[in-house]
Amino acid sequence: AIGDAFRKLDPRELIKNPVLFTTAVVALLLTVLLVIGGEPLPVGFQLQLIVWLWLTVLFGTFAEALAEGRGRAQAASLRATKADLTARLLSGKVVPAAQLKRGDAVLVETGDLIPADGEVIEGVASVNEAAITGESAPVIRESGGDRSAVTGGTQVLSDWIRVRITAAQGSTFIDRMIKLVEGAERQKTPNEIALNILLAGLT
Repeated sequence: AIGDAFRKLDPRELIKNPVLFTTAVVALLLTVLLVIGGEPLPVGFQLQLIVWLWLTVLFGTFAEALAEGRGRAQAASLRATKADLTARLLSGKVVPAAQLKRGDAVLVETGDLIPADGEVIEGVASVNEAAITGESAPVIRESGGDRSAVTGGTQVLSDWIRVRITAAQGSTFIDRMIKLVEGAERQKTPNEIALNILLAGLT
């Protein structure tokens, strides 16, 4: 984020945030005036103004870079989860989850991650869905009824289930979450909003 904060000092990036761009222009102008001299103000006062203005600009770019970095990290984490998934077919053969097609049946036992979105066709198991729903308590998934749907990336905590895959590659819950994270309009943090209001008023 620190490296990105300095890269965002590029005027082409700063212009996207007019208030921060104006502050950077004023900071640059004051820096130039200090170098060429001739200002009646004390050098210490000018230097203090310049330092505070540049710190303000850097704080703004750092906050933005940090928020964007978190979004990228979340998408990367979801991709890693998806890439690490494997599936045990009913024949006993283990294949990467990416090779599964709609209609394939897999066996998921205690400690295994469910390879893709599907429906329980046999068995009953306790499933940890905290990674998807945020709910810490495990849920029971069983064949038949309205508790048969399972989500890829969740973990079976006890017993075993046979799952029929119902989602095609690229349209699973994890795929949709990755698209949402990557395509989401980033909301400004409270610090960024407060900084914008302050800078707009001072400007």
